[in-house]
Amino acid sequence: MAKKSSVEKNNRRQRMTKNAAEKRAKLKAIIADKNKPMEERFAATIKLAEMPRNSSATRIRNRCEVSGRSRAVYRKNKMSRIALREFGSKGLIPGLVKSSW
Repeated sequence: MAKKSSVEKNNRRQRMTKNAAEKRAKLKAIIADKNKPMEERFAATIKLAEMPRNSSATRIRNRCEVSGRSRAVYRKNKMSRIALREFGSKGLIPGLVKSSW
């Protein structure tokens, strides 16, 4: 099991990203628009830089839904390899056939 603080920090980042996504998209659109005046684009760049870093989507880490493990997480299942193996052995994942020889 991962540290509870690490899991909560990641959850906080997800909430912040969700709340600031629209504002970030608008600022990025202004920055990318070459037809806008340079001063307006520069002001948008400064506003974007002043936003909290944790509101950026790249700061979110994929974590296992079961254990909170941050490494070896399958995106499709949202589970780590260890949790996937345990659940697969118990037959709790539909369509997964665990082979053993």
